[in-house]
Amino acid sequence: MSATKLALALFSIFFFSFISSGLAIVSTSWCNKTPYPEQCKYFMQNGPRRFVPERVSELGQMAIEMAMDKALQAQSHNKWLGPKCRNHKERAAWDDCLKLYQETIHRLNRTAGDCSDSDRQTWVSAALTNLDTCRTGFAELGVTDYVFQLMDNSNVTKLISNALALSKNNASTSVTQGATQNDGQEFPNWVTAGDRRLLQLASPTPDVTVAQDGSGNFRTIKQALDVAAKRSGSKRFVIYLKRGVYQENLEIGSGHDNIMMVGDGLRYTIITGSRSVGGGSTTFNSATVAVTGDGFIARGITFRNTAGPQNHQAVALRSGSDLSVFYHCGFEGYQDTLYVHSERQFYKECYIYGTVDFIFGNAAVVLQNCMIYARRPMSGQKNVITAQGRADPNQNTGISIHNSRVMASLDLQPVLSSFKSYLGRPWKQYSRTVFLQTYLDTLIDPAGWLEWDGNFALSTLYYGEYKNLGPAASTSSRVKWPGYRVIKSTSEASKFTVANFLAGQSWLPATGVPFTAGL
Repeated sequence: MSATKLALALFSIFFFSFISSGLAIVSTSWCNKTPYPEQCKYFMQNGPRRFVPERVSELGQMAIEMAMDKALQAQSHNKWLGPKCRNHKERAAWDDCLKLYQETIHRLNRTAGDCSDSDRQTWVSAALTNLDTCRTGFAELGVTDYVFQLMDNSNVTKLISNALALSKNNASTSVTQGATQNDGQEFPNWVTAGDRRLLQLASPTPDVTVAQDGSGNFRTIKQALDVAAKRSGSKRFVIYLKRGVYQENLEIGSGHDNIMMVGDGLRYTIITGSRSVGGGSTTFNSATVAVTGDGFIARGITFRNTAGPQNHQAVALRSGSDLSVFYHCGFEGYQDTLYVHSERQFYKECYIYGTVDFIFGNAAVVLQNCMIYARRPMSGQKNVITAQGRADPNQNTGISIHNSRVMASLDLQPVLSSFKSYLGRPWKQYSRTVFLQTYLDTLIDPAGWLEWDGNFALSTLYYGEYKNLGPAASTSSRVKWPGYRVIKSTSEASKFTVANFLAGQSWLPATGVPFTAGL
């Protein structure tokens, strides 16, 4: 061997030894701060990229890349399990998982671009929620014993959880990265000036019109969405839905970004379906309308599921649309009416009807100036307004209900003494829900909140009430759980406002939906 080759060989040995020792030191110190340190150490030292990160943000990005690589492998593996499904239920849950993995990869991939810490935390939180939803589908249909066991899930979940922890260490210390309040504007800043005008116009100019009587461009909403998907660019696409009852199940996916649907009012433009868990769907796939295309806006429409209480979980609307807005909309169902699945969402002056867990999911969501109506449930059931699904302490998610009203619907009022109603219960370990300056009518039980299963999550949840009013607003007889608190500090309550919880001032003003940034 020549002297030059020998020198290169020695340098290579020294270099890779240095890299390996550096990785080992970094992986031990930083990985020990993650929820799954062994996975962190193993994949850092055996992953596709081998360099010593100088900052925790670099390690966080490495963790996301490792999670992406593993998610791609898992998706490829899981695709081949379809023929192994033994029945409709297994196939339904498996089919959901394929969609959820695709969405997970899409969200992780977005973090590689130019994005804020808030964006990154939101998208990685959503990726983790997607995999949790995949597992939930198999469990709720009672088919975890075969195909689910063959799926490649656990390492992906652990890697994403680690990425989330590392990402949060580099992010703002507020609930989500926010901004200053916007002096009483009625919509958050992520709503552009153009979208604000569209929402505030009595009759915005549509790109296409849907009318069942043939007076529009199309008779079905699906036809209009197909046209929207073929458009070039990402300019806002406005679909006007003339009054009528549209019996359609719609999936508005990632090829449908920046769609706006405008109806003739929530009493007159109605989209309805009847899928349910009782009918063989997963909760995820039971939605009458499911939206994952980002920047979705709806105004003056009711989303309805008519499966009825006897069919259990039956979703009217599921949203995983980041920076989505629902204004003057209605949501009607019984159990699991409104599925705020993931991402950042804002609901303004909406009407929501249901019975069990009827506002649920793991988005970062604010409902402002909404009317929330508990309906008459089945015999022996209790009404529960919310079931928040935060499964990881580093997710920037939760349900914030601000300046709204919680009431009994007309069918519940005559039998109010026969059914108890509660503000929420902890669906997942780190469930987080707050009611701020909201009117609570007599239907709410003095305890306020309900256990999910014994002592589950009572110490790890975050449930808060701040300056609520009405006959059930007294907190003197509320639950004594470690995770429950009466919020007395304005600064703590402000963490859950549009400005801070949704970083809303950076995107809501563009939609034109009025909002209050702070308390």
